[in-house]
Amino acid sequence: MSTRNAYDPYLYQDVWVSPMYLAGSNGTGDAGFAPIAHWPHHNLDDGPCQLLVTSPDQRIRIGWFGDDFELWKITAAEDPVSAPRWTATFNHVTPAEIVAGLTTTLAHDYSEATDSNARFLTNPSLYWADAVRPLTDAGWIRDGGAERGTVEIIAPDGQAGVLIDNRLSDWDDETITLWAGPPGWGTRAEAAFTARTPSHLIAATAAAMTDVAPVIRERHQIDRKVEHLVTITPVSPAAPQTPRAPTPLDVHRTAVAQAADRAARAARAPQTAADLRAMAARSRTATSTQMRSSSPAPALGARPLGSTAVPRHNR
Repeated sequence: MSTRNAYDPYLYQDVWVSPMYLAGSNGTGDAGFAPIAHWPHHNLDDGPCQLLVTSPDQRIRIGWFGDDFELWKITAAEDPVSAPRWTATFNHVTPAEIVAGLTTTLAHDYSEATDSNARFLTNPSLYWADAVRPLTDAGWIRDGGAERGTVEIIAPDGQAGVLIDNRLSDWDDETITLWAGPPGWGTRAEAAFTARTPSHLIAATAAAMTDVAPVIRERHQIDRKVEHLVTITPVSPAAPQTPRAPTPLDVHRTAVAQAADRAARAARAPQTAADLRAMAARSRTATSTQMRSSSPAPALGARPLGSTAVPRHNR
């Protein structure tokens, strides 16, 4: 990417990118924050966590670490001062649209939570398949070469997958990792979940990865090592807007223009039979006058045609 001209307008054109899981981050995180935009926001510009969004009771916390490798850190706890029950992290390459799969479900769970029942704190399913069912339903297949004690499921294009670690681990260990893109600091997106993350929350994030709708990016935001793996389509021009209703000033101007046009036509064309007769009379008069003026004058001393000349000596 360093060989690109940073001032080339072409690099800042908006384009559609698919598959979405290879689109990378657009650097803002807006899509991930949109579902919880109504929750309290805390700007922490001086710390590594630049923005913290919490549920109203502060049991759910979504942190944005704008300059770190782990860009997002999302946790849920029994109460505001307890240690997190589970943690989900998303690195700096992960599209915010994938994060939105999790935050959308968290917002829904919180809106339906009661003091005695909060789905975002439920225990995960005993079956690992429940957490990744959206992937298998979408045709992702199990890789038989995964390490013993783990399960890996791969997308049909081979450029995304999920690694499930079924070996004994602590509650705070990361046991499920969604990934997309070639290995590398700027190309591999990763979303990791600790052991007690509810299965339906992982499934919601996985479902976002199966979304076939393209996403908008600027050209320079697509890593050059990924360009050949994605479909890039220029964003079409905006559709024409519906014509607005005419204002009183528009109506007045139209009426004035129409009146002026009628007056001009009236000046050029007769409107009554009398006008026609008058024009015909003027035309005949003009024609007669023109004919007389165009006839040659008689020569000096010539007698009129048909007259009888009387010789002077006979008088």
